[in-house]
Amino acid sequence: MNRRLTPATVLMLILPPLLWAGNAVVGRMVHEMVPPILLNFLRWALAFLILLPLAWRVLLPGAGMWAHWRRFATLGLLGVGLYNALQYLALQSSSPINVTLVAASMPVWMLLVGALFFQARVAPLQVAGAVLSMVGVLVVLSRGEWQALLALRLVAGDVFMIIATIVWSVYSWMLTRSAEPAALRADWAAFLLAQVTFGVAWSGLFAGAEWALSPMRIQWSWPLAAALLYVGIGPAIIAFRCWGAGVQRVGPNIASFFNNLTPLFAGLLSSALLGEPPHAYHAVAFALIVGGIVLSSRQR
Repeated sequence: MNRRLTPATVLMLILPPLLWAGNAVVGRMVHEMVPPILLNFLRWALAFLILLPLAWRVLLPGAGMWAHWRRFATLGLLGVGLYNALQYLALQSSSPINVTLVAASMPVWMLLVGALFFQARVAPLQVAGAVLSMVGVLVVLSRGEWQALLALRLVAGDVFMIIATIVWSVYSWMLTRSAEPAALRADWAAFLLAQVTFGVAWSGLFAGAEWALSPMRIQWSWPLAAALLYVGIGPAIIAFRCWGAGVQRVGPNIASFFNNLTPLFAGLLSSALLGEPPHAYHAVAFALIVGGIVLSSRQR
């Protein structure tokens, strides 16, 4: 694992937060059109169909996926079946600012999970980078007015997002522990399809339970179809591909700081959709978040 941040790696780790910011915006836009768990299932079912022509051989008997099915079943549960389902659930009852604030704690959880369960060393610079980067996130969330943070209250959605953040931390650390054949790991489409295959099964199981227990039903429309197309391609396939490769290059601790760009991108996207120009606090937040990334990635 090479922890040096090259321009290609930086671009690889910036793209997922941008796409995930769009995922949060779209998820909020359609939260009254489709149940949250069903949305997650439809998203990954579409991703499965897109990946299938690229890596169908991984499903054949004797392929490396079946020899390591327990690992891929776990990765599919964490990264596909649970993380975004919990995020969509959070958006049902919590405000976007609360959800984004809770998700901004990911570098802290990433450091804790790595230290407790994956024997990872936590360097002082990583702690300092986490603090600096989260200050940048708070600048975005408060819109430069710290008094806005005092009005925040935790609701059920915030608890869902805390669980989701921990789940994603475990998933990211598992990506660094190679157990499958090198050829399967090197083929990004096959590696992702192996996870999605089990993840679709998990999310389908959860969606079935939701269908039986919840009175909410899907309301088909062209905007919903467009939303499904976006979340099935951008935040799912492209973002997961870039995130997985980036984590393998620099490790989860450093990669997690790039996740703090998500609320910044979400703020910019919201501003664009509302026709509002960027503000000075966006530039301040960007400088703080990038500063945290650079600080945390420096060698001791």
